[in-house]
Amino acid sequence: MQWAHQLSPRQWWRDLSVTAFTAGFVATLVGFTSSIAIIFRAAQGFGATQGEISSWIWALCIGCGLTSLLPSLWMRKPVMIAWSTPGAVVLATAAAGGQFHIADAVGAFIVSSVLITLAGVSGWFERIMHRIPLAVAAALLGGVLARFSMQAFSAAGTAPGLVVTMLLVYLAGKRFSPRYAVVWTLLAGVIYAAMRGMLDWSAVRIGLAQPVFTYPQFSLQAVTSLALPLFIVTMASQNLPGVAAIRAAGYEMPISPLITMTGFASLILAPLGGYALNLSAITAAIAMGPEAHPDKSKRYMAAVVWGLFMLLIGIFGVAVTGMLVAFPPQLVEAIAGLALLSTIGTSLMLALDQQQHREVAVITFLVTLSGVELLGIGSAFWGVVAGVVALLIQDYAPRRRV
Repeated sequence: MQWAHQLSPRQWWRDLSVTAFTAGFVATLVGFTSSIAIIFRAAQGFGATQGEISSWIWALCIGCGLTSLLPSLWMRKPVMIAWSTPGAVVLATAAAGGQFHIADAVGAFIVSSVLITLAGVSGWFERIMHRIPLAVAAALLGGVLARFSMQAFSAAGTAPGLVVTMLLVYLAGKRFSPRYAVVWTLLAGVIYAAMRGMLDWSAVRIGLAQPVFTYPQFSLQAVTSLALPLFIVTMASQNLPGVAAIRAAGYEMPISPLITMTGFASLILAPLGGYALNLSAITAAIAMGPEAHPDKSKRYMAAVVWGLFMLLIGIFGVAVTGMLVAFPPQLVEAIAGLALLSTIGTSLMLALDQQQHREVAVITFLVTLSGVELLGIGSAFWGVVAGVVALLIQDYAPRRRV
């Protein structure tokens, strides 16, 4: 039976590969280390204790792990769920004012989670995404990933030896061993960093993370200043490019049920610090790309590995967090940027494939790449807005007769 086949551990083991494992690990390394400091800052700004901060990490990692692992095994497709990094920035910014306590924040998490769940149940978000042409979605993803990938080359300014070594190994790997190019690049970076004393193991501690329940407090000010901005940036800056990543990779997934799942999981985990879960874009591109596996039907194991690592971080948060933070930021930026090159190329190819939508795609790409932020909403949203407006003017505006 199909259900038994999909849940066969023997089949999972056969589908697991070194490249899928590496893609899942790189996604974990990038996703965790790139935003953990922002989450700490936001929690501290709300007056969270050390135990409550640890609970935030526990809730987010357990949530990401379960909502990625189980659907990926069920559908045998790479479902990548992450926490909202732009949402963490919104929370950290609001917390800096000192107006809200952690109970206010938890109340806002609950309201935002309810809105995300309603967006999934109603299906309005998926209907909007289906109306956006593939060229615009691919250009959006290309802009998001290119802006992130540029950090790999910017890191050469502070660690030129490390970045140049990784770049040369990556190029050599693509020439002689393309399937394992990212694996060799990661190994080269770790070896170089270890030889130069760039690995910092001082933060490694042995200990288990434990959830801490916080009773919510609701207020109109917290809803307008925390909940609504958190909901908007999560949908616009995370779920929107997340859907673009799925479409660009050529996967068909039930978007509305996935959005509903992330909203409901966030709602359950909100009192423990799980402020917002969403579809991933950057880490999803790593897991869904050809580097994860040449066979698209087996790339789901990269998402499974990501989910397992998230669960381990959630359970053994103190020790695993220290191990991941031990890697120098330049190594993380370099491996992420290089691992995304193929996906960026594919996104741009899809975006520019149709001549009638080429200029629309370029506008979407450049606005997204610019990093412009208006009304507290990031460039991913405004890139889509610019692309859709350009598309409407180009294709649907009435033409004047000469």
